[in-house]
Amino acid sequence: MLNRRTLIGAVAATAILASSSFASAADKMYIPLISKGFQHQFWQAVKAGADKAADEFGVEITFEGPDNETMVDRQIDMLAAALAKKPTAIGFAALDSQAAIPLLRQAKEAGIPVIAFDSGVDSDIPLATASTDNVAAAALAADKMAELIGGKGQVAVVAHDQTSRTGIDRRDGFLNQIKAKHPGIEVVTVQYGGGDHLKSTELTKAILTANPDLKGIFGTNEGSAIGVANGVQEMGAKGITIIGYDSGKAQKEAIRSGLMAGAITQNPVGIGYETVKAAIEASKGKKVPSAIDTGFYYYDAKNMDNPEISAVLYD
Repeated sequence: MLNRRTLIGAVAATAILASSSFASAADKMYIPLISKGFQHQFWQAVKAGADKAADEFGVEITFEGPDNETMVDRQIDMLAAALAKKPTAIGFAALDSQAAIPLLRQAKEAGIPVIAFDSGVDSDIPLATASTDNVAAAALAADKMAELIGGKGQVAVVAHDQTSRTGIDRRDGFLNQIKAKHPGIEVVTVQYGGGDHLKSTELTKAILTANPDLKGIFGTNEGSAIGVANGVQEMGAKGITIIGYDSGKAQKEAIRSGLMAGAITQNPVGIGYETVKAAIEASKGKKVPSAIDTGFYYYDAKNMDNPEISAVLYD
């Protein structure tokens, strides 16, 4: 019996091979980008970078994602629909590092270059991945946490998921750095809030209740970090060092107020721009680097207005 994803893959394969080319019907190259979501300001900034590249290079793009970052099947539907239009190339940020591989394999067979962005897949099908070095960035977050809590005590992690490459790498980058470099720190729990700030708030409150000696919490994306900050505030917890990931208005305000110690910022505009640029080059048969490192910074109230850092923060 065929399951839902198998049926989607079969339909997409037929459409890719049989439909007329969407790109040939227009004057411009057509490059759809399928993101992991659209509810966070991070993705709006990625889209801004993609739009900038589209304008600069004269191509047509679309940018869409599911309503939240737990909707793997909805993202697969979007990918299938995009591939059915037989685009020039495609950008894809996977919610699940394995679920999309059958569709991506069909894209490869049809000669449609795939460029991964933000979060890659467990496959060599994407010709390039434009992303932050999330392992190194999370390791820096661990170092900052250790510095701020004096190198000892209990901490926790509120992660956005355990299926995407970003979720895995940020979790493991933090945990492995604590284990390797900061033996006086104990990670008491890792909880998964799906990147939803309301769920992450409730998880944070439960963590604080269960661990009265807790000294710090790391939130691995925008929604997770906002949820951690809200949970600490709602519980009236004192002396909790919060380190987040990404930017956005709420995180920046939390850092300026002192509620949050600091955060890792990516370069989301750069991610979007480099994804479109790589897709264009790949579609022309040019070799693109397999890993496009778009960089990261740690920012806090002391340095967030520095030009180098403020340029990659977003509201």
